[in-house]
Amino acid sequence: MPSLKSSEAPASTGSREWPVEAPPAVKTTTRSRRKINDNLTAYGLLAAALVVFALFSWYPIVRGVLLSFQEVNFVDPPQWVGFDNFARLFADPLFATAWLNTLQFTAIALVLGFAVPFVTAVLLNELRHAKAFFRVAVYLPVMLPPVVVAMLWKWIYNPGPGLANAALGSVGLPESAWLDSSSTAMVSLVIVSTWANMGSTTLIYLAALQTIPGELYESAELDGAGLFKRLWHVTIPQTRFVLMVLLLLQVVATMQVFTEPYVMTGGGPEDSTVTVLLLLYRYAFTYNDFGSASAMSLLLLVALGIFAGLYLRLTRMRSED
Repeated sequence: MPSLKSSEAPASTGSREWPVEAPPAVKTTTRSRRKINDNLTAYGLLAAALVVFALFSWYPIVRGVLLSFQEVNFVDPPQWVGFDNFARLFADPLFATAWLNTLQFTAIALVLGFAVPFVTAVLLNELRHAKAFFRVAVYLPVMLPPVVVAMLWKWIYNPGPGLANAALGSVGLPESAWLDSSSTAMVSLVIVSTWANMGSTTLIYLAALQTIPGELYESAELDGAGLFKRLWHVTIPQTRFVLMVLLLLQVVATMQVFTEPYVMTGGGPEDSTVTVLLLLYRYAFTYNDFGSASAMSLLLLVALGIFAGLYLRLTRMRSED
């Protein structure tokens, strides 16, 4: 049977509609409209975040700077007094005491609160069993509210039925005044702060330790390096960036200590635990001198800004490497 040639094939009875390509001008207009809509959506979402930051962050900062140069008691209209608030602060004997106490707290916290989490992370990294349990146990205090932690340790430090003196007495050691002595009150507060906040720092150290290649430790062991030599020549050099960043962040955090002295000692005994934020709180809510309180907050902002600048410089150098 002869085959039909392609030219002799029967034509389709139905009509087929082929897509008509839009002109280039229409394509450009559609693409531009879509881009404009996407940009408007993005700017709308960004505007909501900017409004929140402006109301609850930037405006209080600007308002606080203005208050530091005004006499404000929220009864009479604010009066511009220039640098009188700063002069009043410098004339207050507690001003220098508060800064010295804050620096003392920061120095002790760097010895305990900086070293203890790192050592704890090294020990957790060496564990072979029950890793999850000990990590949860170390991190658990972070989940407690700061006021609850302060009240708990205030009971532990109680000179009567307190757990601390009971533990000392059980091993034949003399009891301590803890919060009632100017020589031990600051150290006692640092212990509380270290215990409450070391969980997050320990986990960060632990994550940094687990990024160290195992070949470095194997080479050190083959060279006869013990635990302390491996720690000094391998662990610390490999984690020096994390150590420096957390050091600066801890300085910024400890210089803002407030909850522990406010709840546990009230600034005593003999003003030995009056910190900058506690004195600022007294100026604002005890003396109703919001101008001097704002001036002190501005000075603290400048001090913390220096450490924040060092932190940004350090991270920028790291990113450039």
